[in-house]
Amino acid sequence: MAFNILIVDDSPVMRKVINRTVNLSGIEVGNIVEAGNGKDGLEKLEENWVDLILTDINMPVMNGIQFIESLKTDEVMKSIPVIVISTEGRDTVVQQALSLGAADYITKPFQPEEIGQDILKILGYDVEE
Repeated sequence: MAFNILIVDDSPVMRKVINRTVNLSGIEVGNIVEAGNGKDGLEKLEENWVDLILTDINMPVMNGIQFIESLKTDEVMKSIPVIVISTEGRDTVVQQALSLGAADYITKPFQPEEIGQDILKILGYDVEE
Protein backbone atom coordinates (compact mmCIF):
# COMPACT_ATOMS: atom_id res chain seq x y z
CA MET A 1 0.00 0.00 0.00
CA ALA A 2 1.35 3.41 -0.95
CA PHE A 3 1.10 6.23 1.56
CA ASN A 4 0.36 9.87 0.73
CA ILE A 5 2.25 12.47 2.76
CA LEU A 6 1.95 16.24 3.26
CA ILE A 7 5.14 18.19 4.05
CA VAL A 8 4.53 21.67 5.52
CA ASP A 9 7.64 23.85 5.82
CA ASP A 10 8.39 27.41 4.71
CA SER A 11 11.85 26.39 3.45
CA PRO A 12 11.83 24.88 -0.06
CA VAL A 13 15.26 23.36 0.67
CA MET A 14 13.99 21.66 3.84
CA ARG A 15 10.89 20.39 2.01
CA LYS A 16 13.22 18.83 -0.58
CA VAL A 17 15.41 17.25 2.15
CA ILE A 18 12.37 15.82 3.95
CA ASN A 19 10.86 14.64 0.65
CA ARG A 20 14.07 12.79 -0.19
CA THR A 21 14.26 11.33 3.33
CA VAL A 22 10.69 10.05 3.05
CA ASN A 23 11.43 8.46 -0.31
CA LEU A 24 14.48 6.69 1.17
CA SER A 25 12.66 5.57 4.34
CA GLY A 26 11.62 2.17 3.09
CA ILE A 27 7.89 2.80 2.87
CA GLU A 28 5.98 2.78 -0.38
CA VAL A 29 5.26 6.43 -1.11
CA GLY A 30 2.32 7.43 -3.25
CA ASN A 31 1.88 11.17 -3.52
CA ILE A 32 3.92 13.75 -1.61
CA VAL A 33 2.18 17.12 -1.36
CA GLU A 34 4.09 20.20 -0.20
CA ALA A 35 2.95 23.43 1.43
CA GLY A 36 4.84 26.54 2.56
CA ASN A 37 2.79 27.28 5.71
CA GLY A 38 -0.11 25.95 7.75
CA LYS A 39 -2.80 27.85 5.82
CA ASP A 40 -1.48 26.49 2.54
CA GLY A 41 -1.31 23.04 4.16
CA LEU A 42 -4.99 23.17 5.14
CA GLU A 43 -5.89 24.19 1.58
CA LYS A 44 -3.85 21.28 0.17
CA LEU A 45 -5.68 18.90 2.51
CA GLU A 46 -9.02 19.98 1.03
CA GLU A 47 -7.80 18.70 -2.35
CA ASN A 48 -5.59 15.75 -1.32
CA TRP A 49 -6.09 12.95 1.19
CA VAL A 50 -2.88 12.11 3.05
CA ASP A 51 -1.95 9.38 5.51
CA LEU A 52 0.67 11.43 7.38
CA ILE A 53 1.68 15.08 7.86
CA LEU A 54 5.22 16.33 8.53
CA THR A 55 5.20 19.96 9.66
CA ASP A 56 7.54 22.69 10.82
CA ILE A 57 6.61 25.02 13.70
CA ASN A 58 8.12 28.40 12.75
CA MET A 59 6.35 29.50 9.55
CA PRO A 60 4.72 32.71 8.30
CA VAL A 61 0.94 33.15 7.86
CA MET A 62 -0.01 30.13 10.03
CA ASN A 63 2.61 28.43 12.22
CA GLY A 64 2.78 24.74 13.03
CA ILE A 65 0.97 25.02 16.37
CA GLN A 66 -1.95 26.88 14.75
CA PHE A 67 -1.92 24.32 11.93
CA ILE A 68 -2.14 21.37 14.35
CA GLU A 69 -4.92 23.14 16.31
CA SER A 70 -6.91 23.62 13.10
CA LEU A 71 -6.39 20.00 12.05
CA LYS A 72 -7.48 18.59 15.37
CA THR A 73 -10.77 20.54 15.32
CA ASP A 74 -11.76 19.01 11.96
CA GLU A 75 -13.67 15.73 12.31
CA VAL A 76 -12.10 14.21 9.19
CA MET A 77 -8.54 15.55 9.38
CA LYS A 78 -8.01 15.05 13.13
CA SER A 79 -7.22 11.38 12.58
CA ILE A 80 -4.20 12.12 10.34
CA PRO A 81 -0.97 11.58 12.32
CA VAL A 82 1.33 14.61 12.52
CA ILE A 83 5.09 14.57 13.06
CA VAL A 84 6.66 17.94 13.87
CA ILE A 85 10.15 18.53 12.42
CA SER A 86 11.46 21.88 13.65
CA THR A 87 14.46 23.87 14.86
CA GLU A 88 12.18 25.02 17.70
CA GLY A 89 13.20 22.77 20.57
CA ARG A 90 11.95 24.60 23.67
CA ASP A 91 10.22 22.18 26.02
CA THR A 92 7.11 24.36 26.23
CA VAL A 93 6.64 24.29 22.44
CA VAL A 94 7.38 20.56 22.19
CA GLN A 95 4.88 19.81 24.97
CA GLN A 96 2.28 22.10 23.39
CA ALA A 97 2.56 20.32 20.02
CA LEU A 98 2.35 16.89 21.65
CA SER A 99 -0.59 17.89 23.84
CA LEU A 100 -2.44 19.15 20.76
CA GLY A 101 -2.08 15.71 19.23
CA ALA A 102 1.23 15.57 17.36
CA ALA A 103 2.39 11.95 17.19
CA ASP A 104 6.07 12.89 17.55
CA TYR A 105 8.45 15.85 17.62
CA ILE A 106 11.87 15.80 15.93
CA THR A 107 14.29 18.70 16.24
CA LYS A 108 16.47 19.87 13.35
CA PRO A 109 19.14 19.02 12.48
CA PHE A 110 17.95 15.44 12.32
CA GLN A 111 19.31 12.12 11.15
CA PRO A 112 17.39 10.88 8.09
CA GLU A 113 17.04 7.47 9.75
CA GLU A 114 15.22 9.14 12.66
CA ILE A 115 12.47 10.45 10.38
CA GLY A 116 12.30 7.19 8.48
CA GLN A 117 11.95 5.15 11.69
CA ASP A 118 9.25 7.50 13.04
CA ILE A 119 7.27 7.38 9.82
CA LEU A 120 7.41 3.59 9.70
CA LYS A 121 6.40 3.28 13.37
CA ILE A 122 3.51 5.75 13.10
CA LEU A 123 2.21 4.12 9.91
CA GLY A 124 2.18 0.75 11.66
CA TYR A 125 5.28 -0.99 10.35
CA ASP A 126 7.34 -3.17 12.68
CA VAL A 127 10.49 -1.20 13.49
CA GLU A 128 13.51 -2.42 15.40
CA GLU A 129 14.32 0.02 18.17
